Amino acid sequence: MLTDLRIKNLALVNDLAIRLGPGYNSITGETGAGKSILIGALGLVLGERADRTLIRDDNEYCSVEAIIDVGGLGKAFHSHLENNGIEPCENSQLLLKRSFSANGGNRQFVNGSQTTLSVLSSIGEWLVDIHGPHDHQSLLKAARQLEILDAYGGLEEQREDFAKLVDQQAALAVQKTELIVDEDTYGRELDLLRFQVDEIESARLKSDEEPELEQAFQRASHSARLADLAAGARQLVDGSEPSMSDLTSALGRALQEMAGIDAGAGRLLAEQSSLSEQLGDLNAAMADYAERLSLDPAQMKQVEERYNLVQTLKRKYGSTLAEVLRFGESAAKRLAALEGRDEELARLNAEATRLNEQIQSLGLALSAKRKAIAPKLVEEAEQQLNDLGFLQSRFDVEIIDASELHQEELGLSRAGFDRIEFLFAPNPGEPFKPLKAIASSGEMARVMLALKTVLASQDSIPVLVFDEVDSNIGGETAGVVGEKMKRIGAMRQVLCITHLAPVAAAGHQ
Repeated sequence: MLTDLRIKNLALVNDLAIRLGPGYNSITGETGAGKSILIGALGLVLGERADRTLIRDDNEYCSVEAIIDVGGLGKAFHSHLENNGIEPCENSQLLLKRSFSANGGNRQFVNGSQTTLSVLSSIGEWLVDIHGPHDHQSLLKAARQLEILDAYGGLEEQREDFAKLVDQQAALAVQKTELIVDEDTYGRELDLLRFQVDEIESARLKSDEEPELEQAFQRASHSARLADLAAGARQLVDGSEPSMSDLTSALGRALQEMAGIDAGAGRLLAEQSSLSEQLGDLNAAMADYAERLSLDPAQMKQVEERYNLVQTLKRKYGSTLAEVLRFGESAAKRLAALEGRDEELARLNAEATRLNEQIQSLGLALSAKRKAIAPKLVEEAEQQLNDLGFLQSRFDVEIIDASELHQEELGLSRAGFDRIEFLFAPNPGEPFKPLKAIASSGEMARVMLALKTVLASQDSIPVLVFDEVDSNIGGETAGVVGEKMKRIGAMRQVLCITHLAPVAAAGHQ
């Protein structure tokens, strides 16, 4: 649901904030009052092309912001956001912002993440359908029409099953392509993989050994300097004249005398005692550290060779040991597949045959069901069109028969074998035309209203916008339009620009 819309410096609008409610929102007013600017602004924030001449005079830019409640949309929508690098929605609110300037600048944001216009447009297709003199009409697209026919007939599950088979077929084709290479290439790749796998496996790497190895290498490389520093530190503690131990003892004697005079100085004496003990522990720890620095040449060489081996493998196969190990696992799998190439190809070919049989069977069954439900959709749509004043209009769903497709086309579409088109003939004697060929925006809006009424419970788009739906109608038809808007508004949000009182009066707000 669109909850908030804010417009700055667009056409007649200086700064306007609108809050919208659920159900049917009717927007009315005198001609020229700027009603259609609201719809145009919504189109802009959904990714439509920007007309820079609409920037308000004496301003350098305009912006539109929208807040949409997406709580009713499923996981697929939120996955779409994630896949496009968009931050998750907070409290189910999607924040859209679009701004553009007179000098050509154009910026768009979704949930605070800057994105491209194409991504913004793709997100908008999930959210809003605008019907009128605008471009944001998903029902004009053949792919969307097929989705709606499937939703009307309850075929989503079969369609998804078909899509999964197509995905499996595509993955199988990639695997086969990787195995089918010429003999010279095959031999070179085998040799390379064997070398890589042997080099990584013979190193017997552990993914967590690098930090400790790094420390050991640094100690071995600088052992002489570290030994000198440790000896100097020990000399300061217990070898020089006076040493830190001597000074600490002198401090203890002074504090002892103070405590004999003032009992309150006893706490200071206790601190000195602790300091003296810590100094002794430090001296012992430094002696132990110096002893551990004493590596024989063989040990030092072993550490250095191990360190250099790890660095070499990282340069070749990954920036961390974990990545090197993953590379080795992948290379080993590829090597096994190539060494058993003939058997693997036979297995993949058998799997491809099985998948093709399943694709053909399920695809033809899906086509048959679509052909069975299409006449029912046509009948309901024509009844709704009749109610809306198209007394002699005709509506049809054209489905290209799957048997007309060449064998090589099978499985290329995740939606099935069929290609469909919604057709409309508004007057007797006129030929059917695709919906996108309807010239009148008023006619288009009423055709869409008829279809949306039929599909109200199946269509997943949460916000519907109608502009000019009342063009060239009046009286009883206007009342019917208003009631249909209200009916759709019971299931999703509707925004309607109207000049007619019966259409406006039916609104929930």
